[in-house]
Amino acid sequence: MDHFLYRSGTLHAEDVALADIARTVGTPFYCYSTATLTRHYQLFTEALSPMPHLVCFAIKSLSNVAVLKTLGNLGAGMDVVSGGEYLRAKAAGVPGERIVFSGVGKTRDEMRLVLEGGIRQFNVESEPEMRAISEVASAMGVVAPITIRVNPDVDARTHEKIATGKKENKFGIPIARASEVYAEAARLPGIEVVGIDVHIGSQLTELEPFEQAYLKVADLTRRLRSEGHDIRRLDLGGGLGIPYQRSNEAPPLPVEYGALIKRTVGDLGCEIEIEPGRLISGNSGVLVSGVIYVKNGEGRDFLILDAAMNDLVRPSMYGAWHDIVPVEEPAPAAEKQEYDVVGPVCETGDTFAKARPLPKLAEGDLVAFRSAGAYGAVMASEYNTRPLVPEVLVNGDHYAVIRARPTFDEILARDTIPEWL
Repeated sequence: MDHFLYRSGTLHAEDVALADIARTVGTPFYCYSTATLTRHYQLFTEALSPMPHLVCFAIKSLSNVAVLKTLGNLGAGMDVVSGGEYLRAKAAGVPGERIVFSGVGKTRDEMRLVLEGGIRQFNVESEPEMRAISEVASAMGVVAPITIRVNPDVDARTHEKIATGKKENKFGIPIARASEVYAEAARLPGIEVVGIDVHIGSQLTELEPFEQAYLKVADLTRRLRSEGHDIRRLDLGGGLGIPYQRSNEAPPLPVEYGALIKRTVGDLGCEIEIEPGRLISGNSGVLVSGVIYVKNGEGRDFLILDAAMNDLVRPSMYGAWHDIVPVEEPAPAAEKQEYDVVGPVCETGDTFAKARPLPKLAEGDLVAFRSAGAYGAVMASEYNTRPLVPEVLVNGDHYAVIRARPTFDEILARDTIPEWL
């Protein structure tokens, strides 16, 4: 469900026409819906009630501070994977006790940063990292709460580049070695083990892999408790998918995911943490772009847009699908034409879709990429010296630019010329 609907022949974000934003802000731009963000967060909190729980939004999916503040004001925690993301969460007013720090390459500087500012827990990925946290916390005279991420060797059945729970992936420690690693953690100064962490991948469209992983975590919890460890918190990760191709996808609902959690680990008396990103932010955002040219090629027609792979890299990087719709609503029986939908970047890979049936479009028309809220703006770049596109947040009949498009002068001012030149 989202709040991007046609009204009076024009696609709206809540009560604001996307065409009106385009006239003011220019294209391309990202637009997010407050109502959609709110509803999707609430679906998870409702699914986990009445269990003690914290829903930590995965900032890596959408990191704009205004979005984080929207969710933080609702009570969301934050899952961060860098010092920069931690500072974004703090800038949004989220207290340290609602922030968890994940990721395989935490530096000592990042550890000091979050220990000074407050942290709910480190999700530890390796023994060297665990020892580093111990050293840093001990030197600071504080105790760092940690969970240890276990790798359950479960196939998430998702794209190979976003699978994280198989033994060949770089994440976590092998679950078979958990007793050994937890025993070392108990001996180290400056850290306190509070629970177990697991995360098997992103964009999962079925529940069975989650069930396999969580049953292994449940068995591990009982074993570690029998070995004297106080396991009181389970961080179960994120990864629940969304329907990018709406005509033929039906991923599980949060309520079904919540029921699975209760069924597999609900009897352990642990506080549950989950780290959804895509399901909260994905359908909350669209990328709006304008048609520069319609080019008739040999055997195919090209729809050349002012958005490019540097603005939305998922199709080039993952072969990902995004529904593309005209901002002006086509007639129900409108004739369709197949287009290769491309951007202006000098790469053949700057292709959003091939032979995509769309209503006939012309120069100056607007299109919207649906389900672009997750891993859209956060993965954008200035390749070809193309300015990062603005981000806009809608709330009812109001909207605000929450990240402005930089000028070329601002981009060039970041470069410096050495004195010998």
